[in-house]
Amino acid sequence: MSGRNALTRHVVLWCPQWPVVAAGIEPGTAAAVVDGQQVIAASPSARAVGVRVGMRRRDAQARCSTLLVVNADVSRDARRFEVVARALTTLVPVVGVEEPGTALFGARGPSRWCGGDQALADRVRSLALDALSTAEPPFHVERIGVGLADGRFAAAVAARRSARSGAPVVVPPGLPTTAASLAGIGIAALGDVGGVDPAMIHLFQRLGLESLGDLAGLSRRDVVARFGPEGEFAHRLASGDDDRHPSVRVPAPDLAVAESFESPVMQTASLVFSARRLAESLSGALGMRGARCTQLVVEVETEHGERSERSWSRSDGMGVAAMVERVRWQLEGWVNQPGAVSSGVVLLRLVPAETMPMEGRQLGFWGEASDADERAVRAVARLVGLAGSDAVHVPERSGGRDPVERYRWVSAAAVDLDDLPARSRVLGDPPHPWSGSIGTPSPGWVADEPETVQVLDASGNEVRVDGRGALSAPPARLQRAVGIRDGSTQHDTTQHDTAQHDIVGWAGPWPLDERWWDPLRRRRRARFQFVTAGGEAVLVSVENGTWRLEARYC
Repeated sequence: MSGRNALTRHVVLWCPQWPVVAAGIEPGTAAAVVDGQQVIAASPSARAVGVRVGMRRRDAQARCSTLLVVNADVSRDARRFEVVARALTTLVPVVGVEEPGTALFGARGPSRWCGGDQALADRVRSLALDALSTAEPPFHVERIGVGLADGRFAAAVAARRSARSGAPVVVPPGLPTTAASLAGIGIAALGDVGGVDPAMIHLFQRLGLESLGDLAGLSRRDVVARFGPEGEFAHRLASGDDDRHPSVRVPAPDLAVAESFESPVMQTASLVFSARRLAESLSGALGMRGARCTQLVVEVETEHGERSERSWSRSDGMGVAAMVERVRWQLEGWVNQPGAVSSGVVLLRLVPAETMPMEGRQLGFWGEASDADERAVRAVARLVGLAGSDAVHVPERSGGRDPVERYRWVSAAAVDLDDLPARSRVLGDPPHPWSGSIGTPSPGWVADEPETVQVLDASGNEVRVDGRGALSAPPARLQRAVGIRDGSTQHDTTQHDTAQHDIVGWAGPWPLDERWWDPLRRRRRARFQFVTAGGEAVLVSVENGTWRLEARYC
């Protein structure tokens, strides 16, 4: 065993399907929150007809034709969870937020003056439900889970059991009772709650370990010999023992950074800009010690003495962008609460509560994070600090058969900026492309509005494509409109001329018949790739006899 005989008692409050609750979905509405093309949360009505978390968007819509689809917005989720976190501050001064929808804090002190663990758990549930029901507008929460146990992991598992049963779950103190409460839980909880690598969980399952009790029944020495430190961490969680990763450390107090303002600051954007300087300073100091922050305490104080203090956790560490995001979430949630702030901010402080050593990593040749990815993250983060998150947009894959449909732009407020390198890599060609889509390589430029062009044969006649995809003649020339600025008159005008480009190579047609079952939305097109004598490669489509240039290849 690890030698830690007394784990800290924790309370964990969990709001299942929180993105749906934060989106303000009305009761009885079949709705799903999607991130990219994957469902991350679903309303009770949607789940009743077969919509499940992890399902593809189109599969979910096939299950429920009236499904309301809402785009994920982690900023919205965090900002609206502030009403719950603020309600819990009547019990403890600092509430930890691991992710929007999950809050936790130490139970030992509050349990004493509440009259015991069960009374505390009931009080936490009551406070959260009252805060959600009295908010403006009120949140329609289906159920809520409250768990109290030794350690964060056991309390989080208990909170999930509580959400299913409808009543708080209190696990008596002591290692034997904690281990017994975990024994029957599926081993997938190590990933869902404990942050264990999914690849290791999959390996455990292939070895026949289906529950936490199966893993806890193995010798820890054998597990460490076979799986190393990560295996030891998983075994600790399953055994109800120390739920801190072996590499987690409490940093020196001198690493805290703060900024005081002589004139109270009222604008959130200015505070976020200051938070960026503090985060860069903190990240640099941690980097000099070879560490990264996994738990950050953000303290904000106004001129009239009002305070907001939150503890934010992230198991894989937080970079500058992630720290700044969490400061922004806290500030926006705080100032939007009625009566919470009556004056400007005079103090902003960032305190690293837990750190982990930086691990060296070998960058791959293809498809992995690179220095260019890191520079892009820093550039986007700096733009967010200057212009605000709502003014900066990043790409997100949305799927489709044509290049113009394959991605969309979303606000930087809706994403975790530290995940941008991974998000940028998914913009490449997916492993399972849509049927009927144009294959690799992908175009380097895609038109917002396709340009109308003409495709002519050798005789100068426009090329036609029939319903079977047969051409009237081989394409020979691509004719485009060219704007010419005329400065000879008093008022500059733009005249339009045409420019012809000889086609020296072409491929296609690739016919496409979409939504054939819907007369109003049906589209029939044929797409071609042309290479002109000037070396330009373009993607062109024809629909209803009209040719359009959609993209160019670099």
